Amino acid sequence: MKRLLTTLCGVLAAVALFAIMLLTLVDVGGRKFLSQSVPGSLEVTELLMVVVIFAALPLVSLRGEHVVFDSLDSMLPPLVRRVQQALVDLFCLAALAGIAWLMWVKAGNMAEYGDVTSQLRLPLGPFVYVMSVLCGVTAFVHALLLLTPATHHHRGVDEEPA
Repeated sequence: MKRLLTTLCGVLAAVALFAIMLLTLVDVGGRKFLSQSVPGSLEVTELLMVVVIFAALPLVSLRGEHVVFDSLDSMLPPLVRRVQQALVDLFCLAALAGIAWLMWVKAGNMAEYGDVTSQLRLPLGPFVYVMSVLCGVTAFVHALLLLTPATHHHRGVDEEPA
């Protein structure tokens, strides 16, 4: 399951990032050589950035690559660090599940009202649904991390203090 999640989210983020790079290349090239930019390129870039950020969020959580303040960790015994990590994962799980639910409701409202981008008239509801699902996936990752008996989920951090 971890491999599937990593592959799906990684491919989604990579494809969106590649599309941003390609769109930027075409847009800048068009402005430079043809004096014509790609219509709606800013809107498309913004929507693709949403995909990149939210597709990477489960990967960041899974790999423990969030920004952390761990200056006091070396002074804490492993049991306390395990409890601390469990509480952090529990908080993240609750917060992300709540955000996912709120986004799902918001996406439904946006779809119902027919919210679209200003220039290209792209519907916004599907993008917010994707954001909601990916927040839910990240909440699920934190639920899985709750089940792992580790003092840290950060890369390069030893179990025992030096």
